[in-house]
Amino acid sequence: MQWNYGDLLDVIGRTVKPESPAFVHGDRTINWGDADRRMNNLASALIARGAAPGDKVAFYLRNGTEYSEAIGACLRARLTHVNINYRYKPDEVRYILDNSDAQAIIFGSEFRETVTQIRDALPELKTFIEVSNDGHLAPFAENYDVIAEEGDGAALGIKRSSDDMIFVYTGGTTGMPKGVMWRHGDLSDLWRNRLHRTTGVAVPDSQEQFAAMLAMAPARGCALPACPLMHGTGFMTALVALLSGGTIVTVDNVNFDPHAIWAAVEKNRVSGMAIVGDPFAKPLLRALDEAPGRYDLTSLMSITSSGAMWSVEVKRGLIKHAQQLTLTDSFASTEAMGMGNSIMTKDGEMQTAAFTLMENSIVIDEHDKPIPPGSGKAGLVALAGPLPAGYYKDAEKTARTFRTIGNVRYSIPGDFARVEADGTITLLGRGSNCINTAGEKVYPEEVEEALKTHPAVEDALVLGVPDDIWGQAVTGVVKLASGMEFDEASLREHVRAKLAGYKTPKRIVEATIPLRAPNGKADYKSASDFAKRSLGLAV
Repeated sequence: MQWNYGDLLDVIGRTVKPESPAFVHGDRTINWGDADRRMNNLASALIARGAAPGDKVAFYLRNGTEYSEAIGACLRARLTHVNINYRYKPDEVRYILDNSDAQAIIFGSEFRETVTQIRDALPELKTFIEVSNDGHLAPFAENYDVIAEEGDGAALGIKRSSDDMIFVYTGGTTGMPKGVMWRHGDLSDLWRNRLHRTTGVAVPDSQEQFAAMLAMAPARGCALPACPLMHGTGFMTALVALLSGGTIVTVDNVNFDPHAIWAAVEKNRVSGMAIVGDPFAKPLLRALDEAPGRYDLTSLMSITSSGAMWSVEVKRGLIKHAQQLTLTDSFASTEAMGMGNSIMTKDGEMQTAAFTLMENSIVIDEHDKPIPPGSGKAGLVALAGPLPAGYYKDAEKTARTFRTIGNVRYSIPGDFARVEADGTITLLGRGSNCINTAGEKVYPEEVEEALKTHPAVEDALVLGVPDDIWGQAVTGVVKLASGMEFDEASLREHVRAKLAGYKTPKRIVEATIPLRAPNGKADYKSASDFAKRSLGLAV
């Protein structure tokens, strides 16, 4: 079957009970009957305004019902989702819109000034749809809710293709963001293969079988992406819930409020949550520790993380508050979904940064040869199987990341790992961040995790700064836990007791800037500039 997500959404619209909740944000709930109608109206409106199959629609939004609903509209209209990081400055937003060749943009009112400032530089951008809470709009924009309510909500009745695309722009740590291109068919095959592999359930081979599975399912799940939907982890979590006819619950994310997250879990009987490692898990755990037993978490069966380290100590703490939890730490990236995972329950755990490789993943040396377990050697993780088509308008980067080894196409996004004797891997970090200090390679994530086990440290980033003796000096930037005092010598000795001496930071500075973006990803550039200024070095 040629799988297309717009076709599957049509099946869901005909199968799921119309009174079932589809999208929940705060006090607003849109049930599947209304969601089906509104998605069709919005899809038809985008087409009526000139959008053709394959055209790009940019999402410049925080979390809310509109983000998930508009994803569905684009899938049905054969339009390509493009995410914009709402922390970007105007020039960065303009770059994404220009690079993606966006034909339409859906934006929140808080970003109206930025869109107004850059729109004249984007002649290909024709349609402006504003999500407004008070009815006020930019003079060039149309009201999102008005468009979603106009029309009869009828299915579009168009022929779709498995070659229709979804774009996810990745910020990365170096260079400009790039749009990773996923075909509907490849992404569907990836998820269907994984479902069969992990559950043994026969996957559907037709729309009729898909409809039958939906009808028989006792529950379709309720997902809460705690991270921004504009980030790959949040987006994919919402997409899976949408395409299973489930419920997507979101919480205001202007500021991360862990108590609001837990309250939403209790109120909506959330079954699965997505986070981005310790930057989300630590505040969530702290909120539970502050008020043990305040929230009914019995519905929550799983928390999944990707994109940042998730320490075993924090996992233990979460399980103490909800012993039914399965915690899945997914080693993945937008370019390579499902390289490995680390699953923890009350009955068993894996150490921080330790993962079991998926069956279609290997670790290769500099000659593209698999590294044998127990060798102590680090190599690059490579993933085969259904993969993205590449990066949009960047053939050179596509050729570097997606390579053929032994007649098999692999995605090699740049993650280094060591293969242990038992076949598991220890993730060391991205090669682009690797520090070369006096000829020794130091992977920042390993040192960061050692620093974060110190009771005074809330978060940490490690980087290399120029040094006349070492070439690059290992340098830590730490955010202290509340009420703690900064003691550089104590922190250095703590790391030295856990890791080889050459991995111990030569200097550690206390951060007075955010170390991470709202999506939980490390902001190494800002941390590097801050460390250099703090140490009196040129930026």
